[in-house]
Amino acid sequence: MSTADTTEAPPPEMIAGVARALSPLVRRILAPNPGIMTGPGTNTYLVGIDEIAVIDPGPADDEHLDAVAGCGGDRIRWILLTHGHEDHAPGAAGLKERTGAEVLAFEDGLSVDTVIGDGHQVEATEFRLTAVHTPGHASSHLCYKLEEEHTLFSGDHVMSGSTVVIRPPDGDMAVYLDSLARVKAMRLRRIAPGHGQVIEDPQAVLDHYLAHRAEREAAVLAALQAEGTATIDRIVEVVYVDVDAQRHPIARHTVHAHLRKLADEGRAEGDDVDDLDAPWRPT
Repeated sequence: MSTADTTEAPPPEMIAGVARALSPLVRRILAPNPGIMTGPGTNTYLVGIDEIAVIDPGPADDEHLDAVAGCGGDRIRWILLTHGHEDHAPGAAGLKERTGAEVLAFEDGLSVDTVIGDGHQVEATEFRLTAVHTPGHASSHLCYKLEEEHTLFSGDHVMSGSTVVIRPPDGDMAVYLDSLARVKAMRLRRIAPGHGQVIEDPQAVLDHYLAHRAEREAAVLAALQAEGTATIDRIVEVVYVDVDAQRHPIARHTVHAHLRKLADEGRAEGDDVDDLDAPWRPT
């Protein structure tokens, strides 16, 4: 999930239930689940024309799943999940019922037919999708690269107009940064995120992500050093002065992830690294 800004109405091209062509091979249908964690809603992507792969069917919303199935019917052969979070994966079972498609994901237990990993390829008549394991936001997170268009379907790994929540213990900041660096090294023309508009300048956005996380880490450590001993809530109060207080309960998870990374590096320590309410101090 992201901490996307939803204070403005979505643009006309991002209206729930309406299929919009993004390229000769890609269409997007927005799910009707806007919110503080999802922005305008979850993006469901349909890749291909003769044979179709659906990436992230979204929530188990009948109207949304009917719209997706209506754009492909039995030509939908694959349902690909980036990860198992509730705004991305629950619709897989309902879409499979409507289309008979095969459900693929990194982890089992999500009505998955085939468990896949890094490098797995879906070969269709018109396209090839390559799975890219990008843990950090979730340990099971996969992105999918459309080879013909050098487009990466990034799920919650990279957002449009927002940063990504890293929520330990499944979320891991150090691993997330490594995954970002891996994606940055790829030759990409576009990123199609799980929430928000298509990213047309992937290198600039990835550079911003890496710089932003480095700045936040430095600010977290500086706050800890200034306070001597501090709780996560106190660090959020000091560091996230540029973020609406409504989002502070969400930000505490990312601060927790930064602190755990600092602890692994020997630069901070906590009374209980798994407890969001435990005090922390610099080493």
